[in-house]
Amino acid sequence: MEETEQINWSQVKSGDKTVFETLFKTFYPLLCRYAKSMLHDLDEAEEVVQNTFYILWKKRESIQIQSSLKSYLYRAVHNDCLNKLKHQKVKKVYAEDYKQTVSYSYEDSGKLLQAKELKRKIDLALEALPEQCGKVFRLNRFEELKYKEIAEHLNISVKTVEIHMSKALKHMREQLKEYLPVLIWMLTFFNWP
Repeated sequence: MEETEQINWSQVKSGDKTVFETLFKTFYPLLCRYAKSMLHDLDEAEEVVQNTFYILWKKRESIQIQSSLKSYLYRAVHNDCLNKLKHQKVKKVYAEDYKQTVSYSYEDSGKLLQAKELKRKIDLALEALPEQCGKVFRLNRFEELKYKEIAEHLNISVKTVEIHMSKALKHMREQLKEYLPVLIWMLTFFNWP
């Protein structure tokens, strides 16, 4: 450190506000330009430089400057700018992650509502079927029984099971035509006789 800088720094360390103000006025514009070149934002650059001088004054008694005061200030501003850039990057990643989470939540909520609505419509359509027809349909689609097994279980002929299934499927298609693509998938997903 040059002799003049050493004297100035000694005076600042002992609490001389006038010398500190002189240092501030000398280096502030230069450090702001440097910080702005890193941050690309004048307000943030000024905040970094002001914070550097604040810490310099507050911790003046414990700070040990080995090189020049100018180098120390530039290094302090540089490090603070890097920290700000890292923080901005973390905030950006967090914001993007949050945005994706929220959009997934909305999508999932929408799908859940559609599924609930479809289930409600299916339940209503099933309730509207004649009793025996509804039993046949449920046994085939939900219990996955073959026509022959249904016929034995209900003590009816296989032909009667086929007629009931035909009526049930026609009724379900009519009642759920707006959900036909989903319904086709659902009906083909389960085992056929």
